Amino acid sequence: MHGTGNRILIVDQRERDSEVPGENVLKRLGDPATGLGFDQLMWVESAQDPSARAAYRVFNADGSEVEQCGNGLRCVAWWLARDGAREFSLESPAGLVDATVGDDDQVAVSMGSPVFEPARVPFDAEQKADSYPIDVDGTTYEVSVVSMGNPHCVLIVDDVSAAPVNELGAMLETHPRFPHKTNVGFMEIRDRGHISLRVFERGVGETAACGSGACAAVVSGIRSGYLDDDVEVQVPGGKLMVSSRPNTVWLTGQVELINEGSIDL
Repeated sequence: MHGTGNRILIVDQRERDSEVPGENVLKRLGDPATGLGFDQLMWVESAQDPSARAAYRVFNADGSEVEQCGNGLRCVAWWLARDGAREFSLESPAGLVDATVGDDDQVAVSMGSPVFEPARVPFDAEQKADSYPIDVDGTTYEVSVVSMGNPHCVLIVDDVSAAPVNELGAMLETHPRFPHKTNVGFMEIRDRGHISLRVFERGVGETAACGSGACAAVVSGIRSGYLDDDVEVQVPGGKLMVSSRPNTVWLTGQVELINEGSIDL
C-alpha cells in the first residue's frame, strides 16, 4: 500500500503467529532491486490487549525495528477495516492508538501526545527548551526536538524545495546527541494553517511522506507560536492533515492499495 506516497508493506500474521524474519531478510525485502521494496514494513499480529483489534510492529527498509509510523498505521487501519468495524483501537509499540476509516479512503489515527522532555525523546540536553542549537560539521543549526512515539528533529527553512535534505538529514540522523538516531524534518511555514515538509527518515532516507514527521513538525510549530491547532501539511506525496487536540494529535490522509498476494519468507 501507500499512505500519501509513503511505501508500506503490510504482512498480516494474525492467523499464523510467525516469527519476524531476520534483519538481512528484511533488508533484501525492502530493497526493490532484491525484494518488493518498502519504506516501512508493518508486521500485523494478534493483540494482547482484548480492547484492541490487532497489534503491529514497525520495521524500516534497513531492517531496523522502530517505535511508530503514522502513515503505516493508517494503511494498517484501512486493511483491517475491510472486514469489519471502521472505528477501533490498535496495539502499537508506543501504546494503544485509535483509528477511524472513512468511506473515501481517508484514514484518521491518534498519534498520542508529543513528548518534549529531552531524556524521553531521547536527546542529549541539560534541560527542556523550545529549541536547541546543534553543531553539524562546524555549522550551528537551531532545531526543535520531539517524540511522537519515535524521535524527531525539526528545522524551519525558508524554501523546503532547496533544503539540503539528504546531506544535512543524514548527518543529523546519526548525530551523537540522538542516541537512538532521529527522523529529520525540514519545514517551510506558509501561514498559520499550512506548511510544506520534507523528511529524512531514520533508517530509510528521504521519503514521499512521513506521518509522525508531519505531526512532529506541526506540534513544534504550535509550541513556538507559529501555527494553529489544525494544519494542512504538503509533503512530496500529497497532503496530510494534522490536528492537535487535548491528550493526542490526530493524523488524517488518504491511503491506497497497490496490490496484495503472498510471499515465502
